[in-house]
Amino acid sequence: MKTFVLAGACVAATAVSAQEVDTTRVNLGEAQVVTNRATRKTPIAFSNLNRAALAQVNKGQDIPFLLSTLPGVVATSDAGNGVGYTALRVRGTDATRINVTANGIPLNDAESHGLFWVNMGDFASSLNDLQVQRGVGTSTNGAGAFGASINMGTERPALLPATEVNVGYGSFNTTKNTLKFHSGLLNNHWAFDARLSYIASDGYRDRATTQLGSYFTQGTYFNGGTMLQLLAFGGKEKTYHAWDGISRDDLKHRRTYNPNGEIKEGKKVVGFYDDQTDVYFQQHAQALLTQRLAPRWNLSAALHYTYGTGYYEEYKNQRKLKDYKLPTFLLNGIEQKQSDLIRRKALENHFFGAIASLNYKEAAWDITAGMGLNRYEGDHYGRVLWVKNYLGNLRPKHEYYRNTGTKTDGNAYVRANFTPVESLNLFADMQYRFIGYKIEGTSDKKAVHDTNENFHFFNPKFGATWNVTTDHQLYASVAVAHREPTRNNYEENFSNHAPRAERLTDFEVGYRYTGAKWEANVGGYYMLYRDQFVANGRYNEIGEAIVENVKDSYRAGIELSGVWKPVQWFRWEANLALSTNRIKDYTAYLYDEDYGEHERKVGNTTIALSPGAAFNNCFAFRHRRFEASLTTQYVGRQYLDNLEMKENSLEAYCVSHLNVGYSFPLRGVKEASISATVYNLFNTKYETNGYSQTSIEKATGKLLSDPRFYPMAGTHLMFNLGLKF
Repeated sequence: MKTFVLAGACVAATAVSAQEVDTTRVNLGEAQVVTNRATRKTPIAFSNLNRAALAQVNKGQDIPFLLSTLPGVVATSDAGNGVGYTALRVRGTDATRINVTANGIPLNDAESHGLFWVNMGDFASSLNDLQVQRGVGTSTNGAGAFGASINMGTERPALLPATEVNVGYGSFNTTKNTLKFHSGLLNNHWAFDARLSYIASDGYRDRATTQLGSYFTQGTYFNGGTMLQLLAFGGKEKTYHAWDGISRDDLKHRRTYNPNGEIKEGKKVVGFYDDQTDVYFQQHAQALLTQRLAPRWNLSAALHYTYGTGYYEEYKNQRKLKDYKLPTFLLNGIEQKQSDLIRRKALENHFFGAIASLNYKEAAWDITAGMGLNRYEGDHYGRVLWVKNYLGNLRPKHEYYRNTGTKTDGNAYVRANFTPVESLNLFADMQYRFIGYKIEGTSDKKAVHDTNENFHFFNPKFGATWNVTTDHQLYASVAVAHREPTRNNYEENFSNHAPRAERLTDFEVGYRYTGAKWEANVGGYYMLYRDQFVANGRYNEIGEAIVENVKDSYRAGIELSGVWKPVQWFRWEANLALSTNRIKDYTAYLYDEDYGEHERKVGNTTIALSPGAAFNNCFAFRHRRFEASLTTQYVGRQYLDNLEMKENSLEAYCVSHLNVGYSFPLRGVKEASISATVYNLFNTKYETNGYSQTSIEKATGKLLSDPRFYPMAGTHLMFNLGLKF
């Protein structure tokens, strides 16, 4: 089940300065939590956001927009205002290659490989910190990281009792309501925390409504070197579809138009279907244990279970009845092979497993060995609810396909840091990963599924970090990663181009400087791919990009970030990502008007949706109880497919956001604050996502362009009030 960062804080600079903090171990009493976090001695590119930085930008938008000013990150929004169906790309790679974990437990969908952030409403309000690792990163559980990994840690138990209320209201009837409760430390061993949230918005685009209800609860027991946490979180989302983009002409004349739900008579749109909606309920349960076994030994273990169920319903115009296992019928003596209909596609899934790691640290050695075993079981089915003018026997909830996907995912790794001398750290990370994936049954795309694949991957990583002085640091690393195809890869490519697993070799080098007045990071990377999946410009019926393997491709770039703090009340933060993203000897497979496939030799070309430049700048001011910031983001041109045609591209854009906030004393309240954010301050017209739909004319071989775009909102506002008791 499937803009921008609030200017209330400058995420990029916070990320730079946060690299000073080693968040690998969090002391709570005498217990220690060990995660797959990178630290300053890890030779990879990463950014940290602590709880304060997340709180400053968390005004109601989804997590992708809270991260959109980090180096190389681009966030997208179907509804146009960062609420609802949102996604992000890092270094040009999409969500299916970005591994996301919470407390080390994988959150990516086992079949699609992506995380649908719409199912994680207001999750940022329950986070203690977050780390984005760019490139392959450290070994982790779940889907392979091919562009980045996002490691989220849920909030630590509060040791003092408190109640927090946050309410917000803004343009497009956007509302954010959050209630949090903390019991504080009870009997020196227990603590309980809870959150309830509701976020809703009409969206910038027509009918692009969003309703997100969510919860988070945790109970924590700790005693000396033991900490046990039981967590439950999840919620329900309901959104009106905004999965389809609009034409270039619509961008000029009816920018907010949403074609989803159209009801047509012939070619004329006569209305919109009210229940063109996506509904999904998801709940997570985690049991986390950390145990100090000895002064040098620490154990972490976790059990997890995720349950999800939902559907999307849609009105479809003039569909072939045979595709829905329905017989034709006679209407006024004429055989009807097509008709309007309402269909519902649904799924129910279970994801469960266990992970564990053992850490040893003494003098020059820091070694972690870990393993994980996860199981996924998912049922998919489709039903026809109604057919226009149908004269046959239509059974209630007529089922036209059903299939089951099962997946076993296991991994084991050993990661070591060795410091032979005080200034030098040597890093090695070895991971073995096994995947067994099977799909059985039928679908609307494939008559009978015959997918039954096993994969064995070995992912080694090596590197070194040299502390030249206390302020200057150099690092270098090389890492290998593999990734299996997704469910969509098997369904969309089953005819002539069977999907293949991807391989990535990632070379990273970097320099870090930390001083009293300013900080700087410079990183370079060369990511060499074999059989990389890249978008080909086509989208399926639910707004998901169709991808294909390309034999040889690479991404190379440089990332610079820094912060200048000349005085206590002013910070200047900025980052710049410059990259080249290329396919070697590309061959495009294009369809003609009769759905015949044609090969088109292209040669070396730019990878779709991979901007060559992305720049973020932030001026932040803070004086006593008042704070303000101005954030500006620039993203270069992005091609919608791999043909490198200007007419099939997203124009470069530059957008700014202004935030002001004030905290004040209030009787009976520990803390009170208000803030106002102006998104898209200068009313820029821009788009962050799209698809090309390029086809070929059968008779002439001429390329035909019909691109679609997802417009972003102009100037709009959000106001927030926070109270803590």
